[in-house]
Amino acid sequence: MNLLVEAIGGPAVPPLRLLPPAAADLLVTLGAPPRLGAHLRAVHDVAWRLTGWLAGAYPALEFDRSAVLFGAATHDIGKVTHPQELSGPGSRHEQAGRRLLLQAGVAPRLARFAASHGSWDSPTVEIEDLLVSVADKVWKAKRVPDLEQLLIERLVAVCGQEPWAVFLALDTELDELAAGADGRLAYQNGFPVDVR
Repeated sequence: MNLLVEAIGGPAVPPLRLLPPAAADLLVTLGAPPRLGAHLRAVHDVAWRLTGWLAGAYPALEFDRSAVLFGAATHDIGKVTHPQELSGPGSRHEQAGRRLLLQAGVAPRLARFAASHGSWDSPTVEIEDLLVSVADKVWKAKRVPDLEQLLIERLVAVCGQEPWAVFLALDTELDELAAGADGRLAYQNGFPVDVR
């Protein structure tokens, strides 16, 4: 089996949800590195769990769950053209990813996540962008207090709970999600950076 196809659609340990078909097809069409496919699958899985929890815990919060899931599944797609950023720092993949998605016919409202996942502190950020950014951090157990505070503020505004109560609920959920980071990192790192 092709390593990319295995990374995005094969059995995974720990179990990880499959990417949305449109995202998986894009990765195959673009010849994405297998490690990128595994990374996107892990982040998508965390986004799926996080958005499911939010929908139950904060039903007054309006957000486009399918957009968040597509964004999580494609946020780093620009690393197809900047593969050095798979194993090192860099942000050139962000605008490159947005361009790739737009060229592939993806709607701008969905292509934006490739560019916005690294700029979550922008004044124009929407709730969906925050959720993709949180998933992109928590999948590897990285916690970013300023990012999480922005999400807490959005939740407080719609639910009427005290900020401390929202903080405790979100903190508990993110701790649970972060607990699976070692397995997700091992899954990702089991695939090569280069395309073979």
